[in-house]
Amino acid sequence: MRVKAVVAYDGSTFHGFQKQTRTKNTVTTAIENVLKDLQITSGITGSGRTDAGVHASGQVIHIDLPEYWSDLEKLRNNLNRKLTSVYFKHIMPVPDDFHARFSAKQRIYRYVFTENEPSVFERKYISHYHSFDTRLLQKALSMFVGEHDFTHFHKTGSDIHTMIREIYSANYRSSGKYHFIYFTANGFLRSQVRMMVASAMLCAQQKLTLEQLDTQLHAQTRHTTCLAPSEGLYLARIIY
Repeated sequence: MRVKAVVAYDGSTFHGFQKQTRTKNTVTTAIENVLKDLQITSGITGSGRTDAGVHASGQVIHIDLPEYWSDLEKLRNNLNRKLTSVYFKHIMPVPDDFHARFSAKQRIYRYVFTENEPSVFERKYISHYHSFDTRLLQKALSMFVGEHDFTHFHKTGSDIHTMIREIYSANYRSSGKYHFIYFTANGFLRSQVRMMVASAMLCAQQKLTLEQLDTQLHAQTRHTTCLAPSEGLYLARIIY
């Protein structure tokens, strides 16, 4: 039986989501090791990768279960009891042709930051940027909306055949001392969200002009390669 699971994890304890040859400390390895303890030998497939230090509140994976694991609530409880820094929120049956990555229609990322340095209890989970212009920030974010060639907004190392991605929405909002940036798209390149956040914040701090951002967005001239700190980034939701 194929199942879909929604999981959350603390990215600060892992070197990324995807399996790697140089380390076993990944989200995928942690989950698959516990599955093996439960006599489930199939690997997991995620909706997408997250970098080292990046969190998830709504990552989606699919797993092919042996038939004797029909009690999904019992499975979820066993997984959550054995795992640390990873939490299975839901597990549900899906059709055999469901694919966590290729069936996804939209992906939503959330970036969280404050203007002052976060407390010792927050610094693994929230970033910070000093004084900025919210009007310029929203103008910069709105420039990303639409279909673009993101050649100058990604890190190398991804197995991809095109740099074209469509951003459906890019918005800023705040609540109390916390500031949030949301991106919704059909997909993202490696580190693309962190590069978009960093360049938008440079505009908001008047360290990069909107015109420079526009030329980089049109794959003409690369003005910045800055990455926003990973601790503020969350894979928030996958829409199917």
